[in-house]
Amino acid sequence: MNAVTNRAAARDRLIVGLDVPTWAEAETIVDTLGDEVLWYKIGYQLAYAGGLPLVSELARAGKHVFLDLKLLDISNTVAKGVESAQALGASMLTIHAYPHAMKAAVAAASGSPLTLLGVTVLTSLDDADLKDAGYGLTVPELVARRAQQARDIGMGGIVSAASEAGPMRELIGPDMAIVTPGIRPAGAAAGDQKRVATPGDALRAGASHLVVARPIVAASDPRQAAIAILDEMAAALG
Repeated sequence: MNAVTNRAAARDRLIVGLDVPTWAEAETIVDTLGDEVLWYKIGYQLAYAGGLPLVSELARAGKHVFLDLKLLDISNTVAKGVESAQALGASMLTIHAYPHAMKAAVAAASGSPLTLLGVTVLTSLDDADLKDAGYGLTVPELVARRAQQARDIGMGGIVSAASEAGPMRELIGPDMAIVTPGIRPAGAAAGDQKRVATPGDALRAGASHLVVARPIVAASDPRQAAIAILDEMAAALG
């Protein structure tokens, strides 16, 4: 790929997390980033602050929205949540990777363009956290089990740390999305994340999309922070 193609591919893989408390702050970030960013994530913080209608607004503006609500409930409730996410215009939606929830989500999204992502193990967790929660598996073992189940059930992709992207790409094949949070540019603080990676390392490992929030939205110049990350991604794709 040439430099222009690399940059276009990077823009289609970067998801900026709108992890802010108000709709007004989210719109300011979107306006500031302008055409540099195509994808945005809306998660709990903004959704519970009245930000869900922003999904439709961004979709009408030609943006893609990764709705990160990590659905998990009885099958019927998960299915109804998926239908509502489709109606909002979301492009991606996360489901905790429990088989019953993924099966219900896949059935509800059948025939729609919505990409369903199975959340394997949160990037803020490590083996000790899983042990405390009662799991008898290590992080890599649980990620692999849930990724295989997501593949077999027909999910559109998974969410996992970049450190697992390589083996997961081999496990699930080339077509499913691997969305990686916990992305930190070199030298950036990890914060509450325990399994982090740089943008370039994540792409080289096999990730298809990178979720970046604090390193961009909390930067003194969010646009320049986004451009620097896109430049690193484009170089890795080259």
